[in-house]
Amino acid sequence: MENNNQENEANHSKFKTVSNPGNYKAVYEIDDKPKKKSNFGRNVVLPFFSGIVGCAVVLGTCFGVPTIRNQIMGNTNSNTSNSSSNAQATGYVDQVSLSNYSDTAVYAANKILPSIVGIQIEYNVTSMFSIFGGNQTSTATATGSGIIISDDGYILTNNHVVSSSEAEAYYQVSEATKITVTLFNDDTPYEATIVGTDEETDLAVIKIDATGLTQAEFADSDSIKVGEFAMAVGSPLGLQSTITCGVVSAVNREVTDSDGKTYTLIQTDAAINAGNSGGALVNSEGKVIGVNTLKLTGNDVEGMGFAIPINSTTDITSQLIQYSKVRRPYIGVTGMDLDAETAEKNNLVEGIYVKDVETFSAAEKAGVKIGDVIVKADGKDIKTMDELNEIKNSHSIGDEMTITVNRDGQEKDLTITLGEQP
Repeated sequence: MENNNQENEANHSKFKTVSNPGNYKAVYEIDDKPKKKSNFGRNVVLPFFSGIVGCAVVLGTCFGVPTIRNQIMGNTNSNTSNSSSNAQATGYVDQVSLSNYSDTAVYAANKILPSIVGIQIEYNVTSMFSIFGGNQTSTATATGSGIIISDDGYILTNNHVVSSSEAEAYYQVSEATKITVTLFNDDTPYEATIVGTDEETDLAVIKIDATGLTQAEFADSDSIKVGEFAMAVGSPLGLQSTITCGVVSAVNREVTDSDGKTYTLIQTDAAINAGNSGGALVNSEGKVIGVNTLKLTGNDVEGMGFAIPINSTTDITSQLIQYSKVRRPYIGVTGMDLDAETAEKNNLVEGIYVKDVETFSAAEKAGVKIGDVIVKADGKDIKTMDELNEIKNSHSIGDEMTITVNRDGQEKDLTITLGEQP
């Protein structure tokens, strides 16, 4: 037994075990015999190259396995290196990784911010009754946002941002007397002119005298999904280049504003505040999916903002640039929605009661009369002006459209050749 242990110990002494940082073990045989010059290659060269090969295997394994590499060198993903190497004093970076939510927001912000502008509007407010006697006029300002839609200075915004005209019993607000645009990371004020406005869609186009601007990229707003990333960009309360993040809360949401106009909008919980109007709602790629336009307010309301889907703006924008307005088909009637209760009380039928017919309008030429109740359009039952306008707007100027009116208890079909809205 003793002899066996001695033999094992002798055999074991012929080997040397070397540990390495990768937890792999390289075993080298030690020759106890006298060294001879003729054995130089075996005794020196071979172990030398064997050592190199062993180190290569060890290092390759360590740096090839992410967890081992990170333990040795720390987490050195592209996000950290890019953010630190490209960070500027302004807090913006040139390039980032999309490895997590934070980087998604950073990427989207850096993509869209150069295409968003701050807008300041100056206008006059005239007080009708002043304690000093007579009318008093003062200058007031408001702020908003805009989206660069061409590199030569065309900017998309909301109509209510640049159209300030309003009259009440005690005061009157003039049209904008001056519109100033400020670009991203540029303090130079650019005076803008109004190219065209459209109250019905709450959209407007303005222009500044500048070239080489960064045009925003548009996404397909028809394909957005509830729950996907959304970022609102603009100048809330005049704080230019501000972003807020959230998700798409709903699509095709019908919202009625304080003036009674109904819009079909994208709903988001990304914070939208005064001054955000006209700015962009973008997706995770920094592409525009909507134009921020309004939010719900109240003690019980939080995180309910709305944006006009960008797909619905493209034709409007083109017409505003080309015609300074949107050319729409026109019937020429003023109507009132009749519900069942009101209709029954007045011995009428449900539909649209015609209160007025414009002189020389398409409606007058087709024979529409005050007191008629419009009950169908193009053969489809309708009960509201919104439904009538939806069918009307599916036509072009000059198209023929059939409406059915109830007159003195009898239905009558009338063919209207649509005119152009003045």
